[in-house]
Amino acid sequence: MNDLPDAETHPATLIADMGARARVASGVLAALPTPRKAAGLVSAAAALRDAAATIEAANREDMARAAAAGLSGALLDRLRLDPGRISAMADGVAAVAALADPVGQIMDSRARPNGLVLSRVRVPIGVIGIIYESRPNVTADAAALCVMAGNAALLRGGSEAVASNRAIHAALMEGLAAGGVPADAVQLVPTTDRAAVGAMLKADGAIDLIIRARQSLVARVQAEARVPVLAHLDGINHVYVDASADPAMAAAVVVDAKMRRTGICGAMETLLIDRGYAGAAVLIERLAATGCVVRGDPDACKLVPEIAAADAADWDTEYLDAIASVAIVDGLDGAVAHIARHGSHHTDAIVAADADVAERFLAQVDSAIVLWNASTQFADGGEFGLGAEIGIATGRLHARGPVALEGLTTYKWIGRGTGQVRG
Repeated sequence: MNDLPDAETHPATLIADMGARARVASGVLAALPTPRKAAGLVSAAAALRDAAATIEAANREDMARAAAAGLSGALLDRLRLDPGRISAMADGVAAVAALADPVGQIMDSRARPNGLVLSRVRVPIGVIGIIYESRPNVTADAAALCVMAGNAALLRGGSEAVASNRAIHAALMEGLAAGGVPADAVQLVPTTDRAAVGAMLKADGAIDLIIRARQSLVARVQAEARVPVLAHLDGINHVYVDASADPAMAAAVVVDAKMRRTGICGAMETLLIDRGYAGAAVLIERLAATGCVVRGDPDACKLVPEIAAADAADWDTEYLDAIASVAIVDGLDGAVAHIARHGSHHTDAIVAADADVAERFLAQVDSAIVLWNASTQFADGGEFGLGAEIGIATGRLHARGPVALEGLTTYKWIGRGTGQVRG
């Protein structure tokens, strides 16, 4: 494996060098047969398991540094790796190896009247830059998905996870190289200098697509990006409890959506309750009893005076913590209007026994993931059977929802003729 570029190199030079090496590797990857890519990923998964103690030790360094810096409990939870999470990370890499390879899949084929046969075929995008923070497992997920989809990857993780990311990357590359995958297929940007992010955003020609999973970069991306960006924005997710909802189901879904893991992007941030739902007070009290800080609109506060009053900012906040805002709304129309005004197009759910109401919610809510009678915490590529994900795309172009193998490909048209000319 080639050594990492010198972290002291000027960021623009550093990214240009890494991009050039990635471009060469992407050409090799694009032609690798599926069994070879899969073997590399199986080997990488084994290397992650073998390096578990080293990865956990590196993560303890990051956790200590992050705690000293005053990171919130939710962000510390996103950062933390334990034996179970490391094992799950390795399992995710192995799961990607077992998925159907999208490269070469024929999406469409047609024979023209003149005999020319045209096919639309999935191909890799090329070199993908991924900017992320906090969750070191993204290093493994991104590497696995990019390799299986035939892309080279430049990874730039957050400074809070630098030791964890380096340990994970080292194990991955040892395994991938043993399986015959090019050494430069997955490169980790070796500097925490924020100028490297700017260099990636401007690396038109060296990087084909940026996948951004950091909300804090929105303004910078809008101002500086010269490379197409696939964005993962805030998860301001809602659960709407309809008047027809089963009380036991509503309580189970709401508590899980908020409290299973509060620091992930699929966590519920706002609970919307139909004014006609008879168990609203009980539901709010049940959520508060789990340790969640509940902030309500005036109607919710009348039902449960013990909760705090929400202010205007609460409806537009991704808490990533044990905090939730609650609003009483006028039925489905009120819920849809609230989500349209305050949502982030990530994940929204309805709990309802009335199928007509539920189907209207599914059709009218314009989010990447919309769920009926299920927790928003299912917003995860693994839960969708995609093996892993790089993020949840909240835009409308190219990919939407969990970005996995197909989201990391594009297509080209291939024509097969027998001497046709337009004449």
